[in-house]
Amino acid sequence: MKQLRIPGPTPCPDEVLNAMAKPMINHRGEEFGQILSEVTAKLKQLFQTKGDVLLLTASGTGGLEAAIVNTLSPGDKVLSAPIGVFGERFTAIAKGFGAEVIPLRVEWGKAADVDAIRRALNAEPKIKAVMVTHNETSTGVTNDLESISSVVKEFDKLLLVDAVSSLGSITLPVDDWHCDVVVTGSQKGWMAPPGLTMVSVSQEAWRAYSTAKMPHFYWDLAKAKSYLEKGQTPWTPAVSIVFALSVSLEMMLREGLANIIARHARVGNATRNGVKSLGLSLFAEESHASNTVTSVAASDGLDTKKMLRILRKEHGIVLSGGQQTLDGRIFRIGHLGWVTEGDIEAVISALKVVLPQAGFRS
Repeated sequence: MKQLRIPGPTPCPDEVLNAMAKPMINHRGEEFGQILSEVTAKLKQLFQTKGDVLLLTASGTGGLEAAIVNTLSPGDKVLSAPIGVFGERFTAIAKGFGAEVIPLRVEWGKAADVDAIRRALNAEPKIKAVMVTHNETSTGVTNDLESISSVVKEFDKLLLVDAVSSLGSITLPVDDWHCDVVVTGSQKGWMAPPGLTMVSVSQEAWRAYSTAKMPHFYWDLAKAKSYLEKGQTPWTPAVSIVFALSVSLEMMLREGLANIIARHARVGNATRNGVKSLGLSLFAEESHASNTVTSVAASDGLDTKKMLRILRKEHGIVLSGGQQTLDGRIFRIGHLGWVTEGDIEAVISALKVVLPQAGFRS
């Protein structure tokens, strides 16, 4: 395989993969405690927070569940504005634990309407929290989280953020934007294998924790915090992936967060321009197009499944198709984490060859 260009898992640098080959150590010992402390400090820098950041062994979905069950009680009113598959999943988790979810319907391919969020909060003062997906990989849309946060805090509500595919790649200063719980995953812009979710928790979120009644045991964030203070995790962690994340975080800090964000902006722009140069159309409205994944509309006879198959078998390039109602209607190019403009140039060059073979008539 030449290129894995899906929205996650993303490619890992050799240094990161090699770190996973280190011998196993005692996860209750001093050596692991030192690594965990260093990893947490690095994460705080990249989250841009002085608050708590907790490392959990899970996929991003586990982190989203933790965000909900540690801050809410059954019957709490929650506002959700899903803009794709993963926003719908966030909503489903809240419903599953008994929250009363008030949904704001958003056409897929578009961002959440900040004014609609304000109207909803004004109409229902008993809403306790707002759930937002910062960057929706199923549609290639990035919400204006800064503006959404401003409105949410205008009404003094909790803000729970799915930043699984944005944090570390797209601007998200957790403290400056007053985000209460922010969730991300190791397999996205962090250039590490799947298996870890990282969660920041504000003081407001901890106050909500003190009254939250949703059931939680494995996802108890207070347990994670108390164990972190003695250099441990409450449950057996994915030790090898922590080794890998430690290396990837060091690489990210050497590059610098501002440079990482600028690189993703350049790569995102190059991807969108490359797609349009082939006669294809973007699916996401360009004003809110993601810098970590580009969604492309299938048109003019394009068979996306055939295209993806040819790309994989003949060019060693793996892209993603659409999900759920977007299956066959779009394809997606992931460009987050360990990625350069050169990687995207290779993808666009291969697409130029493959598109006619898959029925596209520009």
